[in-house]
Amino acid sequence: MMIDTRETQHGKSRPDAANLGFGQFMTDHMFLMDYEGDQGWRRPRIVPYGDLRLDPAAMVLHYNQEIFEGLKAYALPEDRVSLFRPQKNIARMNSSARRMVMPEIPEQDFLQAMQELILLDRDWIPKAPGTSLYVRPAMIATEAALGVRPAQTYLFFIILSPVGAYYPQGFNPTRIFVSDTYVRAVQGGPGEAKTSGNYGPTLYVSKEAAARGYAQVLWLDGKEHRYVEEVGTSNIFFYLNEELVTPPLGGTILPGITRDSVLHLARDWGLRVTERPISIDEVIQGCQDGALQEAFASGTAAVISPVGTIGYKGLDYTVNTGQTGELSKKLYDEIIGIQYGQRPDPFGWRYLLD
Repeated sequence: MMIDTRETQHGKSRPDAANLGFGQFMTDHMFLMDYEGDQGWRRPRIVPYGDLRLDPAAMVLHYNQEIFEGLKAYALPEDRVSLFRPQKNIARMNSSARRMVMPEIPEQDFLQAMQELILLDRDWIPKAPGTSLYVRPAMIATEAALGVRPAQTYLFFIILSPVGAYYPQGFNPTRIFVSDTYVRAVQGGPGEAKTSGNYGPTLYVSKEAAARGYAQVLWLDGKEHRYVEEVGTSNIFFYLNEELVTPPLGGTILPGITRDSVLHLARDWGLRVTERPISIDEVIQGCQDGALQEAFASGTAAVISPVGTIGYKGLDYTVNTGQTGELSKKLYDEIIGIQYGQRPDPFGWRYLLD
């Protein structure tokens, strides 16, 4: 794929690495590529970062034909740059595309687009401990039409954002709120797709949880409101009676890349690992009798986020006396070590860009 590159003549000033936050600053350039019905993908280009132009009737604005991904680029020793398992993100985005009746993107073209864009803006990759360059690929339907059907034209784009350390004050347990009234996904719906329509409806409950002092929402299944599914932005794990348990993928849970990495590592370390339905009653009982040794969420932003408190039906239940567990810390250290090139990479998860 030949990518036409037009560099900016007016580069932005770099933000202070100590105050990056998450997704607040964008780099100098972005990648764009168009899809047109019988012509397929065309006009791959890197241009100065700027606004997108959309017709008010663009179908993404009316029928939610939108998908996205999230991964990070890391500054490695000796001025190298790498991604973490990007092929898994590409496969997941193409799976989302199939579910949303959108065109898939060839893996090599996807990888090339990310590589050329990241290397062009590599000076934006922060080097302070725990920082990285967040990569946001997305696709939207651009055809101007109001009929309810799949669009014929699409825009694929990639933007980059330097992000700060997720735990600037330390690796501390979080408080999560169990929603037994609202649900995130139902069997047969698009819950496993990374599409914006799965996120907007969760904001109401997330705001309610934040007002009560909780960091995230733990969602239950949409049929019985009984079985744990996932946290708002992450998958969930429970270390219960020396067994690592996580809900199985079944169409309602996002297949997280960090989730898959945790499962690989835990099995490689010889732990008992089970993907099975786990009820909120079992979790609460484990908090009460001590059988629940640890709970943690896994995702791109935080990697591993230990859970110290679970709020359910007006009561708070403490996990592991509210302390970070040994397994949570071990998994966090191992994955972070691989991502930043500080530990061996036995599974070949680092993807070097140069």
